[in-house]
Amino acid sequence: MSPQYIPVIFSLIAVVCWGVSDFLGGYASKKSDAFLVTLLAHAAGFCLMLTLTVANHAIIPTRTSQLWAMAAGALGGLGLALFYGALASGRMGLTAPLAAILGAGIPTAFGIAVQGIPGPAPIVGFVLAVLGIWLISRPDATAGREGLLMAVLSGLGFAGFFICINRTGDASALWSASYSRFASLFIVGIIMLIRRRSVAIDWSTAAIGLCAGALDSTGTLLFIRADQTGRLDAAVMLTSLYPVVTVLLARFILKEHFSRWKAVGVLAALAAVPLIAMQ
Repeated sequence: MSPQYIPVIFSLIAVVCWGVSDFLGGYASKKSDAFLVTLLAHAAGFCLMLTLTVANHAIIPTRTSQLWAMAAGALGGLGLALFYGALASGRMGLTAPLAAILGAGIPTAFGIAVQGIPGPAPIVGFVLAVLGIWLISRPDATAGREGLLMAVLSGLGFAGFFICINRTGDASALWSASYSRFASLFIVGIIMLIRRRSVAIDWSTAAIGLCAGALDSTGTLLFIRADQTGRLDAAVMLTSLYPVVTVLLARFILKEHFSRWKAVGVLAALAAVPLIAMQ
């Protein structure tokens, strides 16, 4: 196998992990408090990554790499909290697509600035990926333009996660994922304490949340390996296509409505993959 396809494989498996994780997390959040589900997911992800790290006797990274990884987790956790907050208030008009585009576009631009402009084929792939992400993330129903600030802030949080995790360099991916998940768990825990709401959750919903967290942290680990073995811009764009998996699962399992524009978005995303792989 050509080395250029290794980061692509890591990225595509991460897409599946993150897509299934979002589907399970969204399903569980409909049955319980979204932040409680997120807390359980982050706890499961942290425990899984720490267990794998210790079991593999991974080399402890430098203090700088540790701080970058924790910054990534903190920004990602804050971005997710703001994202859920905007959705919970009914402000879906621009929140989902704008947050998705900012979360993918900013680190991609950063990667190009640091690593240089890729070939023409990947550039076309990036454009198709952005189009696909926008069409898949946008709500089908007409919605207002409220929550623009929250959308921007959540997108910046997601972008900060990608950039900060990239700055960990060649440090152990397992340790980076563990530190990142610890920081996001801490942030979501603080938010839960501030909210001071009494929420309940049944065992089946909790189990789904735990599975979502395990998959989410696995996706993070795979993204880190994709970034370490390839280009940041390609890894970000490819892994940001995970909503394709989420909407397809919602369509075929939950029988949710699948608009024509979402179908176009899926096709654009699929067309983007081989183009981005042409590094």
